[in-house]
Amino acid sequence: MEGAIGSGIIWGADGLIVTAAHVLLRGGRASGAPGVRLEDGRLLRAAVLACDRRADLAVVRVDSHDLAAASIGDSDRLRAGELVLAVGHPFGLVGAVATGVVHAASGPEGRSESPWIRADLRLAPGHSGGPMADARGRVVGVNTMIAGGLALAVPSRVAAALVERCRAR
Repeated sequence: MEGAIGSGIIWGADGLIVTAAHVLLRGGRASGAPGVRLEDGRLLRAAVLACDRRADLAVVRVDSHDLAAASIGDSDRLRAGELVLAVGHPFGLVGAVATGVVHAASGPEGRSESPWIRADLRLAPGHSGGPMADARGRVVGVNTMIAGGLALAVPSRVAAALVERCRAR
């Protein structure tokens, strides 16, 4: 996201991008039309479609229909001990990758008290809103913060539900 310290995930070729809500928020409100800088250097203006501060998720749309979408994985299948990767732009370093192991996964069966995926993954400013991916490169979460020394990510199932609500409008 241009003008912010954060990353995003191209959720669909239709121009929908998911990021962390706090990447877009300034003083508790979304500030204007954010810019999205793509890997190829293009800068696109985005419209904010949804911003869920409680889940720390946001969905924006850019006017482009030829985007290479991420492969979305099933966060409900994620288990403690699995390898995960975070891709982002920490401190302006474009495309940096961090690796770690899932500490606890959240799922509909309530395997964890937390709604977050927790991993011993080193996140830094610029990873927020970017993907937490499994070893096959499928997005299983949206990186959001560090708490108690662990990286926290919103499960992909939560992000997918928000995206589907935006598409249904």
